[in-house]
Amino acid sequence: MRLKIAEEFSHVPGPRSRHEGDFSAEEFREELLLPRFLAAEKADEKLFVDLDGGAGYATSFLEEAFGGLAREYTPERVLNVLTIVSSEEPYLMDDIVRYIKEA
Repeated sequence: MRLKIAEEFSHVPGPRSRHEGDFSAEEFREELLLPRFLAAEKADEKLFVDLDGGAGYATSFLEEAFGGLAREYTPERVLNVLTIVSSEEPYLMDDIVRYIKEA
């Protein structure tokens, strides 16, 4: 399974929470990431989350989206399902794994 944020959610991801503005990490996690995560887990598949094509990701967006998922479903469970992909900003992959582990 794949989830390409720039095509399926927003080319310009927004703030951490819904009350701060459009295309928030909270909205992304609840409406797109979580359902895909659960579907991939149920199908015993990996979910490849592709960061390429976005205009930039704030630390707060990434921590809330992926760290938030790990706070709800445990870091081990999230890391077992998610694979982060980015050829444009490869350092983000390590950052996201850190946010998940520190959740």
